[in-house]
Amino acid sequence: MGLTYKEIICFLGLHHRILISERTLKRKLASMNLYRRKNKTSLISVSEFLSKLIMADGMQSGYRWMYQRCLLAGYRVSRLTVSGLLSILDPEGVELRRRKRLRRRKYYAKGPNYLWHVDSYDKLKNYGICINGCIDGYSRKIIWCEATYSSSDPRIVAGHFISSVEKLGSCPRKVRGDRGTENKRIEEIQSVLTNHGSFIYGPSTGNQRIEAFWRHLRMECCQFWIEFFGYLRDVGHFTGDILDKNLVQFVFMEFVQKDIDDAVSVWNTHRIRPTRNGGPSGKPCILYCLPELEGTKDYSTQVDPDILGICRNRCLFNQNNPGDTDMLHLFKLLMEENELSSPGNVDEACDLYQTLRHLANYEIYNL
Repeated sequence: MGLTYKEIICFLGLHHRILISERTLKRKLASMNLYRRKNKTSLISVSEFLSKLIMADGMQSGYRWMYQRCLLAGYRVSRLTVSGLLSILDPEGVELRRRKRLRRRKYYAKGPNYLWHVDSYDKLKNYGICINGCIDGYSRKIIWCEATYSSSDPRIVAGHFISSVEKLGSCPRKVRGDRGTENKRIEEIQSVLTNHGSFIYGPSTGNQRIEAFWRHLRMECCQFWIEFFGYLRDVGHFTGDILDKNLVQFVFMEFVQKDIDDAVSVWNTHRIRPTRNGGPSGKPCILYCLPELEGTKDYSTQVDPDILGICRNRCLFNQNNPGDTDMLHLFKLLMEENELSSPGNVDEACDLYQTLRHLANYEIYNL
């Protein structure tokens, strides 16, 4: 354990009521062939032990921690020796720790459509707009990213999935998502289309591929809308009730989706730099459509059109899912009665929102 003589004596006295001097302790240790500087473990044995730790849970550990693990495992070795061996066995890790960097695990996907990552983005959910997306794990190409009225209805999320499968003409080998109820229908459909269980559950925070895209989407698109809707809330034009959320969906959904589409287009055509954590470099759209350039192939699975049609009947699609139909009819009626036109930009949409909000409140609450 690497205890000093003084620590051993105190431990024996306080916990075992054994009182001995340091000289007696040294004599006892010598009689048991226990020495601090003698009988060192061979470097080969220590190297093998350290190599196993580096390949497992010790890849982030420094030499002090590894030295302590050697002692606990019964190896007699100095801290300086452990430090030197780590410099030889894992120079990259030593350099990363010197720079206070973590070594990330390597991501692995064989090729396009080998693994899709599905997740929901809830930063605009408080304002009635939910975003659901999917990214190809190998190429990082966005398969879909849709602003919807709900991200918790499994039929809506499954509708995005089926639409993408129909467009592709095949389905991915595997799909990964969190354990939310919204992914249950995709799991069922994926199992039917591939004839085997091919849905992987995992925490949303570990869904690293799509989490990287969410950061991009926040910066390029959603931050504007977070601040915009936050302003409406701060000045009293949004209270979070059913009327306000449905009105936000009715007026602003189209503009939010357009900004999302623009962000997706930029993402799919930007160049990914080489990294140490695995994965090819290049433009996602090229990596997805031309996997042969990287020496791999498309791993999608062909689907039966009849089975796909049956699965489609279990889904909801954006055009068939207008949210609250009563509110939708009310807003359209108010626009017709007051000769209000559809907005062409965000400023016009903001004016329409405030006008409809006033008219709808008067119509419903006589305010």
